[in-house]
Amino acid sequence: MSFDARDPQKGPARGLLVIGGAAPGPRELLLCARGMDVVVAADSGYDHCRAAGLLPDLVVGDMDSLSDPSLLDGLPAASVMRFPRDKDETDTEIGMRLLFEKGCRELTIAGGGGGRIDHLLGVAALFERENPPLRWLTDHEDIRLVREEATLDGCTGATISVFPLALGAADMHSEGLYWPLDGLAFPRGAAGISNRAVADRVRITVGRGRLLVIKSYPKD
Repeated sequence: MSFDARDPQKGPARGLLVIGGAAPGPRELLLCARGMDVVVAADSGYDHCRAAGLLPDLVVGDMDSLSDPSLLDGLPAASVMRFPRDKDETDTEIGMRLLFEKGCRELTIAGGGGGRIDHLLGVAALFERENPPLRWLTDHEDIRLVREEATLDGCTGATISVFPLALGAADMHSEGLYWPLDGLAFPRGAAGISNRAVADRVRITVGRGRLLVIKSYPKD
């Protein structure tokens, strides 16, 4: 691989990992890719990239779910990394690992919605890791990792759900939610599901622990 996102003058590099499953539409995916230092497609994530006219820096995976493996024939050999189907990492984990190895510390995942529940839980489990992604976008959800504070725009009409990570979260505060989080403590296994945004901008802070915040849009 020839790309390397590390540049001390720019600060933390940003990486986009496009995976299979329900993903943002072509326009939304292109908007997400703007400002990213590196874009990696994992297996059928390359189908999403093609639909959006987005050329990833790297395509990785066993290619068992790509719509047509011959689509890779026109790409430079150095931009495609094939792996066996029998392996210890999922294609998503491989893409995430390579992005971190290339210097990306702010990682967004696009895709992975719908489909098999084990795949959904597998992506959700990545947020429990030492080096987690910061954001996960599906066709109808915008999912954020909140370590200290996060601001979500465009929340009008959205449902907001909150899940504690690791050992739980406490000293929370929110603005723009119908049921405020102020002063709440969520132990491991608790959740705040189907809260409602009452403002276009929602702000959530957590004093201790980490949260996974899911903004869900109504389906057409």
